[in-house]
Amino acid sequence: GKGKGKGKGKGKGKGKHGGKGGKGGKRYKSVSRSALAEITFPVGRIHRRLKERLMRKQRCGPSAAVYMAAILEFLTAEIIEMSTIVCKEFRTARIKPRQLLLAV
Repeated sequence: GKGKGKGKGKGKGKGKHGGKGGKGGKRYKSVSRSALAEITFPVGRIHRRLKERLMRKQRCGPSAAVYMAAILEFLTAEIIEMSTIVCKEFRTARIKPRQLLLAV
């Protein structure tokens, strides 16, 4: 009948997939969204800040934070690259604020 024996429903048994915790089982290491997107800027922090600035009922998708982090990383890399060119013209080893300003 129904409810007797070993069915394929969502029970409390410790089968292959279902059930709560218990002994054994593989623990998966948590991976940050920055690592998944292969970018260095913090996706989680940017997502949190985006949500802070929204109105009450507005929502922000998770891909928006990834996209914004990628854009910020790209712009930062471009500015640093331009400022290194300016540093070579000045024959200095360090990037100074003046060289950043000239690069922009």
